[in-house]
Amino acid sequence: MLRRPPISVLLAMLVLVALLLWLALGDIQRFQGEPPAAPAIAKDLPTRVEYRQSHAASHTPRLVAQGQLEAIHEVELRTRQAGRVIELPVTQGASVSTGDTLLALSRDALEAQLERAERQLELARAELAGAADLRRRDLISQPEYLRLQSSVSVAAAELAELRQTLDETRPSAPFDGVLDRLDVELGDVLQVGEIYGRLVDDRRLVANAWVAQRDVLKLSPGLPVEVRLLDGSPLPGELTHVASRADDATRSFYIEAELDNPERRRLAGASATLSILLPERDVHRFSPALLELDDQGQLRVKHLDDASRVISSPIELVEADASEVSVAGLPETIRLITLGGGFVAPGERVTAVTAEQIGEPPLPRELP
Repeated sequence: MLRRPPISVLLAMLVLVALLLWLALGDIQRFQGEPPAAPAIAKDLPTRVEYRQSHAASHTPRLVAQGQLEAIHEVELRTRQAGRVIELPVTQGASVSTGDTLLALSRDALEAQLERAERQLELARAELAGAADLRRRDLISQPEYLRLQSSVSVAAAELAELRQTLDETRPSAPFDGVLDRLDVELGDVLQVGEIYGRLVDDRRLVANAWVAQRDVLKLSPGLPVEVRLLDGSPLPGELTHVASRADDATRSFYIEAELDNPERRRLAGASATLSILLPERDVHRFSPALLELDDQGQLRVKHLDDASRVISSPIELVEADASEVSVAGLPETIRLITLGGGFVAPGERVTAVTAEQIGEPPLPRELP
């Protein structure tokens, strides 16, 4: 009598048979000659984009340039006459007024020459006066009378020249200021044109800098300027000069601004940052990631019209940093595309949603 196999053996055999059938037949769908019919889908829906309402706001742009400060008046003092220094009425660092004598040079024989020239002029005038009476009576010729007139003119010119020479032995301050440097000592002998000091008037300062040619069209004299010093303190001023021609080497334009220095701080020659306040403009502010560049190199931004169609508008970049740009050239109020703008083209109709309305699936974010 045959014995029935144990239940465990029967179960093992059953599993083995099922496994062989699965390996032999596999996935029947993979062996079909034709792919399964695609499920019917609805008509394509418009691309969905996220937007926000953007309103233009008043903005005062700034143009920043690096420059340096100079005194409003600064001059190297030079002698116009040779001579020995016999007096120094002003010490180095002292304040002077216009006309104050800065040093005295020896006059040697100049005073005697001046006295002789004065006598020569008196004599020439006396001779001319006597000749005038004779000329009225036709007792001297016209050429002789003209010669005497010329003698008076020559004597007067020589006297004026000597007086000027005498004055130049006592050079005076051409403007109010500080004798910033004095390079002579008593007894020094100076030659004509030799530098003996420097006079500085720093009650007002001139801040000068160079700006790029792309920025110069925005500038005009009269614009307010804020000059920031190295210690961070500001000084207000006004733009007074914009060059009409660019530098040949750098293609940049020279500018100047004037500012008060009421405390007479020692700033002349120091470097500073010029912040020029440009005319106020209405701008939109948003992330620089939303800007696009067209084939002509023009910056553009995408927004929506009332019918939710995409518009790509050219813009003017007013100001920018790493986190935000300020642009002009857009309507006062726009529906600015903030997500999905890279997947839609101008003129395309889209499904517009706000950030609060956005749901699943999430919109892909554009790379910054």
